[in-house]
Amino acid sequence: MKNIGIWLDKEKAHMVTLTEESERFETLLSDIEVFRPKGGSGTKSAKWGPQDVVQDSKYLERKKHQFKTYFMNLADFIKTADAIAIFGPAETANKFKKELDKKYPLLASKVKTVTKVDSMTDNQVKKLVREFFGKPAY
Repeated sequence: MKNIGIWLDKEKAHMVTLTEESERFETLLSDIEVFRPKGGSGTKSAKWGPQDVVQDSKYLERKKHQFKTYFMNLADFIKTADAIAIFGPAETANKFKKELDKKYPLLASKVKTVTKVDSMTDNQVKKLVREFFGKPAY
């Protein structure tokens, strides 16, 4: 039996793999860029300040593709799991579950929970996954 617990946010995913004999902890970085629009060209004497148009759609489209790549890498990692638990502090865990439902229905059927939890240390993630699957510490 191979159980995998994932704690994920936009920056990284901590994955704990539990088998009968061992426990393995790995981290996958997402490579999702942080969007910070830049502007400011124009005259300083303008009444309302510089008037630049920032192309949000370009950044949002790039971010969407980066999420798809991140989720594809996660799905590739968990493809051999018998049971999956997903944890995370924001909506990223729910987005990942929706992506599994849409593109990986076999993996989606193995998901036992999608639970919202705050940021955690590596050891707290390991403990959370062990307690969820009812495994003793190794």
